[in-house]
Amino acid sequence: MHNTPTTEAQLIAEDTWLIPNIAPSGPDTYIPANSMLIRGEQPIIVDTGAPVHRDHWREMVFSLVDPLDVRWIFLSHDDGDHTGSLHDALDLCPNAVLIANFFIVERLALEVPALPLERMRWMEPGDTVDAGDRTLQLFRPPIFDGPTTRGLFDTATGAMWIVDTFAALTTGAVHHVADLPEELVAETMPLFNSMVSPWHEWVDPLVYRAHVDRIEGLGATTIASAHGPVLTGEHIHHAFDTVRALAGTPNLVGPGQETLDDILAAALTA
Repeated sequence: MHNTPTTEAQLIAEDTWLIPNIAPSGPDTYIPANSMLIRGEQPIIVDTGAPVHRDHWREMVFSLVDPLDVRWIFLSHDDGDHTGSLHDALDLCPNAVLIANFFIVERLALEVPALPLERMRWMEPGDTVDAGDRTLQLFRPPIFDGPTTRGLFDTATGAMWIVDTFAALTTGAVHHVADLPEELVAETMPLFNSMVSPWHEWVDPLVYRAHVDRIEGLGATTIASAHGPVLTGEHIHHAFDTVRALAGTPNLVGPGQETLDDILAAALTA
């Protein structure tokens, strides 16, 4: 049985906190399930984590911000590991506006209780949010598995939420790429980004790389993602190069039946 390490909120840029959670992924490895909080004149919650982490997610977020002060809840897309505490956040933060889009609402209508349309703002890539002391820019991330996905870039601090892009395994409650084994990142970042967006093998490399260049050109100095480590410095460019290289190349294959057999055998002998 895994003894999953406890995570704590991490300050990753001015007024900007990673809200990290992790789940076991194999021997001594874990997959992150992060979200983010931007404090400031108009605090914004960026995604709401996975359902399994609801209690710990609330503890971390609301130890940093009074729920009555939250003005925005940004939902990057409608996958369950990003909406786990969405209704909790809406209930606890009555002054918050939910940033979503039409297709998010349509897709979630099949899964969860109705979202409050009167508390929403529907926004697409290229739109901006005026949060008082900062402007937040929406963009389409380089890697995504859901059609509703938009990332968020804070022009005041250079912090970027890049959603499912740059996913990679971690060794525990280790949240910065510089603190992880290089070989683990080199192996799992291409693999996870390929698995989450298998369409990469069909895209035109020139067109796709131009899109990746545009996102890198926004000038992020800190990048956080839902399923990978925090990136700064030279690690940012290296990560963008990792996803550029996927364009037009065959999919990387994840674990198959042999791995499942090994897991089941280990469980039976435990």
